[in-house]
Amino acid sequence: MNAIITVVGKDRVGIICGVTTVLSELNVNILDISQTIMNDIFTMIMSVSLKDMPGSFANLSDRLAKEGEKLGVVINIQHEDIFNSMHRI
Repeated sequence: MNAIITVVGKDRVGIICGVTTVLSELNVNILDISQTIMNDIFTMIMSVSLKDMPGSFANLSDRLAKEGEKLGVVINIQHEDIFNSMHRI
């Protein structure tokens, strides 16, 4: 199963490191990543594979939310199928 992660917030040092550390600890593989800074606002979207992740999707979501609070950014995760359905015209 794949998922889409979005990260948005005021730019600061350590955002990518914080997010990728959580993913690494849970054995989540990054398939694709795009990030940019627009007027001091950090934005990132990732496509990730959850196939080798131990534990639940809810645990990953909670860990990312806590890391987001620590970093001062908002981190959202959705199953790829739901993300695609929401953005299909």
